[in-house]
Order: sequence, then C-alpha cells, then structure tokens
Amino acid sequence: MKTIYLVIPCYNEEAVLPESAKQIRHIMTNLIEAGKITSASRVCFVNDGSKDNTWEIIEQLNQESSLFSGINLAHNKGHQNALLAGLLTVKDYCDAAISLDADLQDDVTVVEKFIDKFYEGCDIVYGVRSSRKRDSFFKRTSAQVYYKLMHSMGVDIISDHADYRLMSKRALESLAKFKEVNLFLRGIIPMIGYKTGYVEYERYERFAGVSKYPLKKMISFGLEGITSLSIRPIRLITMLGLGIFLISIAMLIYFLAIHYLGSTVPGWTTIVISIWAIGGLQLLAIGVIGEYIGKIYLESKGRPRFIIERFLNTTEEDRENAQ
Repeated sequence: MKTIYLVIPCYNEEAVLPESAKQIRHIMTNLIEAGKITSASRVCFVNDGSKDNTWEIIEQLNQESSLFSGINLAHNKGHQNALLAGLLTVKDYCDAAISLDADLQDDVTVVEKFIDKFYEGCDIVYGVRSSRKRDSFFKRTSAQVYYKLMHSMGVDIISDHADYRLMSKRALESLAKFKEVNLFLRGIIPMIGYKTGYVEYERYERFAGVSKYPLKKMISFGLEGITSLSIRPIRLITMLGLGIFLISIAMLIYFLAIHYLGSTVPGWTTIVISIWAIGGLQLLAIGVIGEYIGKIYLESKGRPRFIIERFLNTTEEDRENAQ
C-alpha cells in the first residue's frame, strides 16, 4: 500500500469546503478500508490568504479528524503558488500526491482511477475532461482556440486538462528543481517526463461560491502560460519586422521608379495608414518585449514563491500523546 495525499488549494471557499470535506472523507475512508492506500494518507487543504473563514474551517476539520491536514500561507500568492506550496510540502510525507480544486467541479469519485494508474507504474497521471457539453458555446470555442494557440507557441500542454493530476514522489522531487517565479504548472509538469497516464472525468458546475477565474483572469493566465514557457512571440515580432523591412525596400524601389518616370502622385492616405500601422506595430512589439523584461525582473529578484505560516499535519499517535 502507498500513502497518498490530496492537495487542495483554497481561496475564500467557506461556502463549499464543508461539503468538499464530506465527499472527500467518504472517498478516502473507503480507499483506506479497502486496503488501497495506507491510514497515513491525508487530505491537505492549502489556504491561500483567504479573507473569509476558510482557515478556521480547515482547523476545525483537522481537530475532528487526523485525515485532514492544512497549510496556511502567510499571504495570498495565487492558485499556482498555493498548489506548489502544498505539493512541495507534502512530498516528504507521501508516495504520491493528487491535486484538485476545492469547488467540487473535479469529480472526486475518480480518485481511485488515479491511484490505479499509479500502481501500474505511472509517475504522472493527468485528469482530462471527457467532454465540454456543460460549457457555453463561447467557453467551449475559446478553450479550443486557447489550446491550439498554446501548441502553436511551442508550449507542451495537455488539452482539456486543468490541475487535476497525480504526481509520484520522484515526480514531485523533480518539480522542486524548477525554480522559476512565473509559474505555469500545466506547462512545467509535462517537461518532467517519466511515464504518464490519463484519467477521463466529467467536470461539474461549482457546488457553491463564485468562480475564481473570470474571463479577465483566464486571459491573463493564458498569457502567463505563453510568456513563461515560450519565446516564440518575440521571434514572431522579429520575423514580422523583417517582413516589413523587405516590404519597405520594395516600396522604396517602386517610389523611386515612378519618381523618375514622372508619375509621382501625392499619397496622403498611404502615408497616414503607414504611420498608424507602423506606430501600432512598434507599440505592440515594445509591449511584448516589455512583458518578457518584466518576467526577467521578477526572476532576478529571487523572491520566495510562498511563505508558510502554519502546517497542520496531526497523526493519530500525536493525538494519543496529547491526551
């Protein structure tokens, strides 16, 4: 038997956390009783600087049962950093860790399938959505465009996969070697390699609370993925600049030719359009390059990606000694 930890980032999840804990407790208890995992297996909630009673609920769950552990971050660092904090903290206590969201959109009943794949020798198991029939037309179409764009930019990402995955202890140790501050785990983890597997699951609506990923944040997250893992946008700007330069040479030859042929015609429209087009292109190029310079700036500072204020990981032995 292996020790499995579930790592669940939480930000303002007081509305859904009791129900999430209830359903996950049922799954984990059944797996322990069936001899699929050891009794040392845990559910680790990571509180990412929530402003509601999320941490108080986690503390209460830990007091009620040693099955639940908790990590309280000293400051809100974002979903990816909170997830990384949980994974790197529990890697010393488990044989594998499964990450999932707290909102019950990830089907917790397939946790056993992840473990089965792990026992078959897979170090990384990706949860992949079986369909997007529950999504709106806009969300379904934008998701397809997003994955195609990521692949075209050279980012190795698993289509229809979020952060529902299993990672073995050695995969987690390999993940710890990646030191970048600009985190995009969905693109970093495929770089690790090792034997991988896939588990299909149905993604549901949120049980309660509000989405932490509105459209604006999703766009920002997508840009983070591209600029963190690919320099292809800069290369595209280089190629575009080269193309415009070649066009300008051709236009120069053309205008010189008509000048010496005595057919010079005032081109007000052409000049205005050219000025606006080139000016816009230059601003776009500066913006893209600035995005990369900003990331270099953040990486060079070497700031900690997360700071843990408290880690609750009480065992039954600890409880007996305390009594």
